[in-house]
Amino acid sequence: MSKDVPKRRRSRNVTDGADISWEDAIQTVLRDAGGALRYTEIAAQISARGLKSVANPAASVATTFTKSLADPNTPFIRIGKGEYALKEKLSPVGEAQSAPQSEETGTETGALRALGMFWQRDRVIWSGKPKLLGRQSEGASEVDFSEQVGVYLLHDRDRVIYVGRAGDTLFARLKAHTTDRLGGRWDRFSWFGLRAVSEDGTLTDPSVAWTHTVVIETLEALLIESLEPPLNRKRGDNFSGVEYLQVPDPEIESRKMKQAFDDFLRYRGGS
Repeated sequence: MSKDVPKRRRSRNVTDGADISWEDAIQTVLRDAGGALRYTEIAAQISARGLKSVANPAASVATTFTKSLADPNTPFIRIGKGEYALKEKLSPVGEAQSAPQSEETGTETGALRALGMFWQRDRVIWSGKPKLLGRQSEGASEVDFSEQVGVYLLHDRDRVIYVGRAGDTLFARLKAHTTDRLGGRWDRFSWFGLRAVSEDGTLTDPSVAWTHTVVIETLEALLIESLEPPLNRKRGDNFSGVEYLQVPDPEIESRKMKQAFDDFLRYRGGS
């Protein structure tokens, strides 16, 4: 199979941090994996290995697949919805059983665009400039979700105690719960956002053209993700929300270091 792929599309051997294209980065990950991977896993490995660093690597990978699969000489093949492999790694039988390349490339289209699960309340500074930091995976750029809109859950450890909606901004709603009747009852929060993350890390405007099918699929996906029912084997149809891992506000560490230094000076002064 590999002899049919033009030389211009063969990936280079690259090292971490090399300035390579998204297509080359994807080929590097798939070649090392030796089989098919979901586009989100490919994106995570690209970020973790330092091949590329953007705020939304999954979107960049999905876009690359969409463009590449439109070319008959693409080195990729779509195995299933959102799952891809290198042609050169497949046997003729495996290729014959794979999904046609003319189909949609498999990037999901539900209403949910981003989410964060069990973020810690004490990793956020609730005074001053709003900031809710997260990143898609290790090595990816940070994103500020303070102006996200959608729904959220407040947790007391692993128990959901409150469900709310953020129609203005997520940060504003969560901050209000630090001083209202719920103030002392939650230590973590989860959120499900309608605003996607662009490659430069900004949040896009939420879509308003949702069909009833999209709404139903989104509600199903949200319930599965938040409740984690044991008999559900998948996250729900067309679940497009990419999970972001919480990044502590860097000011928190600075404050801890300053407090430790002040304590040291007081200790020295009193000895």
